[in-house]
Amino acid sequence: MESKTKPVGEVNIPGFTVFKKGKVRNVFDLGDRLLIVATDRISAFDFVLPSLIPHKGKVLTQISRFWFDHTYLVCPNHMISTELADFPKELQAYSDLLEKRSMLVKKARVIPVECVVRGYLSGSGWKEYQETGRVCGIKLPKGLQESSRLEEPIFTPSTKAEVGHDQNITFKEMEKITGEELAEKIRKVSLELYQKASLYAVSRGIILADTKFEFGLDENNELILVDELFTPDSSRFWPLAEYAPGKSQPSLDKQFVRDYLISTGWDRKTPPPPPLPEEIIEQTSRRYLEIYQLLTGKSDLP
Repeated sequence: MESKTKPVGEVNIPGFTVFKKGKVRNVFDLGDRLLIVATDRISAFDFVLPSLIPHKGKVLTQISRFWFDHTYLVCPNHMISTELADFPKELQAYSDLLEKRSMLVKKARVIPVECVVRGYLSGSGWKEYQETGRVCGIKLPKGLQESSRLEEPIFTPSTKAEVGHDQNITFKEMEKITGEELAEKIRKVSLELYQKASLYAVSRGIILADTKFEFGLDENNELILVDELFTPDSSRFWPLAEYAPGKSQPSLDKQFVRDYLISTGWDRKTPPPPPLPEEIIEQTSRRYLEIYQLLTGKSDLP
């Protein structure tokens, strides 16, 4: 399962300008399309860590590709291709860098809301429930435990912050940002996407506890999925066989890294974040590869 491929922390393509650099992805403007390249950077608590996770960028791209295909009938998406043969000829010379970690996509006007669906009570939702009995204004039954399965999945939007933490908001607050009709459509589609993916994940022995989506409007003003989809960066994945409510769950996502950082005593507010030990890097990489293989059914390295 191991590969000697050197992890990629930065992507520069001569002749092409990075017009947006995210925590993990570099985005290149190709005129009428975009090229999104996922690096092996990892972020936690709104900081990009100084350590790289081997294979991570390829896993994110290939898992997103899998889900974009799987959910297309629920909601179209921005993916054009992940095959280098479909990329502009000028990019072919950089195949070693771009192979399996890049995606050619449509341009879209991104909607400035993080669209979160929760099927289980964890993370910031669990914290908010303990304090108020609600999550994003939605009242939940009394007596729920950490990691409890919710009777019905809930849609809990948040702000999309360029810097700092996203803030949970109510659906009414989302309506003020997007308009009522679009907000309702996004909520409906988000819940349908979650239901389809969670049923599939359970068939693979995985609980999809929660996830976040990003949406945009294409050139015809149609709603499409953008960014990534059901990856270990945007979702919580738990092994079904080990699920036991009342505590935090073993994770197949980047929660493992968050847990390590908490254990160091770092206050999660003051930069720089501590580097990850080699053992944590290796275990994180293994988790990313494992969820890729479990979900896609593929045994190869992405």
